[in-house]
Amino acid sequence: MAALLGIVSPVTFTGHSQLPVKLPSRRRLVVKSSSSSDERQILFNRIAPVYDNLNDLLSLGQHRIWKNMAVSWSGARTGDKVLDLCCGSGDLAFLLSEKVGPSGKVMGLDFSSEQLAVAASRQKLRGRSCYKCIEWIEGDATDLPFDDCEFDAITMGYGLRNVVDRDRAMREMYRVLKPGSRVSILDFNKSNQSVTTFMQDWMIDNVVVPVATLYDLAKEYEYLKYSINGYLTGEELETLASEAGFSSARHYEISGGFMGNLVAVR
Repeated sequence: MAALLGIVSPVTFTGHSQLPVKLPSRRRLVVKSSSSSDERQILFNRIAPVYDNLNDLLSLGQHRIWKNMAVSWSGARTGDKVLDLCCGSGDLAFLLSEKVGPSGKVMGLDFSSEQLAVAASRQKLRGRSCYKCIEWIEGDATDLPFDDCEFDAITMGYGLRNVVDRDRAMREMYRVLKPGSRVSILDFNKSNQSVTTFMQDWMIDNVVVPVATLYDLAKEYEYLKYSINGYLTGEELETLASEAGFSSARHYEISGGFMGNLVAVR
C-alpha cells in the first residue's frame, strides 16, 4: 500500500530477540480463503494502474529508501535464488535482481493479476541483464507453489498486513527458506506510541485519502488506516516468526516509527 509521508530517521528496534517476461507455466491461481481475501484481491487489482505514482507522491519518493533497506536486510547475494512475496508492481523484485545478478533467480509472487501485469510491463522496459532473471507468478502467500528449503532469501513489502492468515503465511516462508537464510518483511509500523499512531491516522485522513480521491480511489485508501490498526506490533511480529520456527527475529522501526521491518533467520 502506498507509503505515508515521513522523514527518514536512525533505525531503532523493538522487542528483545536477536538477531522471462511472461507469466510462467508453473503459475498458480489464488486459493481464496475467505470473502475478505477476495475483497483485498479486488482492491489491489483496482489500484494497480496508479499504484507506483501514488507511492512516489505520498512518500515523496522515500519508499525507495525503505525498500532498499529491506532488500539489504534479506542478505541476498550474487547467484542466489530469492523470493519476493506480495511483489505488487515489482519494486523489491527488481532490487533483488540487482543483488543476485544474471546468474541468480528472482521469483515474484502476488495474488493480483493486474499488479503482475504492471510488473511484467516494467520488466520489458528495463535493459540490464539482471532483470531478465525475474519470473512472475500469480499465487497465494499462504500456499506457496515451491519446494521446501528452495530459497536463499525472501522479501515481503507491504504484504503481510494484508494476508488473512498471517501465521500460515509465516510458516510457508519458513518452509521454503533454506536453513540459515533470512526473510525481510517491510510494512507500516503499528506503534505503541500514541503520538506516532495519531500522526499516522492524521496523515491518512488528511493527506493520503484526499490525494487518492483525485484518482477516484478514496474508498480503497480509507482501508489503509483500518489495516494498520488490525496489524501486529513489532514484538507481536517477532513472536509470530518465532512460533513459525525461525531461530531469531528482530523488528526495526524506521522513518520515525511510521515504518517497520521484521528480519527473521531460519
